[in-house]
Amino acid sequence: MDDSFVCPRCGNADPRFLGKKNGEVYCRKCIMFQGEEATPLPLSPRTVGLSLSYTLSKEQKALSDRIVENFKNGRDTLVYAVCGSGKTEISYAVMAYAMSKGMHVGFALPRRDVVIELYHRLVSAFPSQRIVAVYGGHSDEIEGDCLILTTHQLYRYPSYFDLLVMDEIDAFPFKGNDVLISLYQKSLKGHCLMMSATPSKRIVSEFRKPGKEMLTLHTRFHKHPIPVPRAVEMFAFLQAGFVAKKLRDYRKEGKPCFVFVPSVDLSQSVFETLRHLVPDGDYVSSKREGRAAIIHRFKDGKLRYLVTTAVLERGITVKNLQVIVMRADSPIYDAAALIQIAGRAGRKADAPDGEVLFLHERMTEGIRKAIDEIKYCNTFL
Repeated sequence: MDDSFVCPRCGNADPRFLGKKNGEVYCRKCIMFQGEEATPLPLSPRTVGLSLSYTLSKEQKALSDRIVENFKNGRDTLVYAVCGSGKTEISYAVMAYAMSKGMHVGFALPRRDVVIELYHRLVSAFPSQRIVAVYGGHSDEIEGDCLILTTHQLYRYPSYFDLLVMDEIDAFPFKGNDVLISLYQKSLKGHCLMMSATPSKRIVSEFRKPGKEMLTLHTRFHKHPIPVPRAVEMFAFLQAGFVAKKLRDYRKEGKPCFVFVPSVDLSQSVFETLRHLVPDGDYVSSKREGRAAIIHRFKDGKLRYLVTTAVLERGITVKNLQVIVMRADSPIYDAAALIQIAGRAGRKADAPDGEVLFLHERMTEGIRKAIDEIKYCNTFL
């Protein structure tokens, strides 16, 4: 094996992840990324219509304008904004500008469910443009005016994007995944707009360098406080009973609820317990078949609660949503994850409140930091 070999796709040079077949070296880190690659077409300026059913707030408009200015001047931008601040809407103007110049525009997220959700929003916002969604099992069409795709699909676009919007950069599976980070870097021909409610110290430090800029937005668009989570200490075996009582109370008040659990196995077992105590619920996880249909029923009000893993941590807005995290002291729940989960509550202007409960046997640094960060953001109101 040639010790100097570097994988041209993901940049891996570790010989432990390299193999040889028929005299050719291959990389086991990114071998699953195989399929048709897109070929950049020549720039072709066009008219772009942006249709919004609402007006950006003063703060949103200022950030939106600054992002466009940065892009025109060749600067990458990080938007560090709280959950529910309208990060996606802030990105529309720079996307419209880039598309009007005929540039190749992409919007990448780590999770398929969120890609599907955002695809419909972009179709509505840019009705005259060809918006194409690309994700696992949905990749027959891979070129358009704007591509909304999972980060895994970036392998199809080497040196392709003039503008690449990267949302949820702190989320699994993108966070800490050197293969996906390399695919992002190799797909970028021009400049990026990164967005996160919980960026890492490394990312923040990167965007404080010359030629880059970090913009912050610590308030939600509707100018109401972010619901502050309440930490409730109790033994794990008592939590299902507590949750059942809360779900019955929410049901009487006509309020839907997400019950987060830290594992796929728990999502099913907790629901099997709750379903005998509280009707009109279901569970979802990355392994749950028919997940999209279940979520649709919930959003339509046909289900009153969902027991869920981190698959619903981001990218979904439901009016009057209440949030309970069981076993919030699990190692899977760091401060960033808990902030994102808490951010599901109070997102609507006509329903800005919501209860958020962290059930735990022991107080953790993640729980404490999440509550402190949300309180800090509320001081900007």
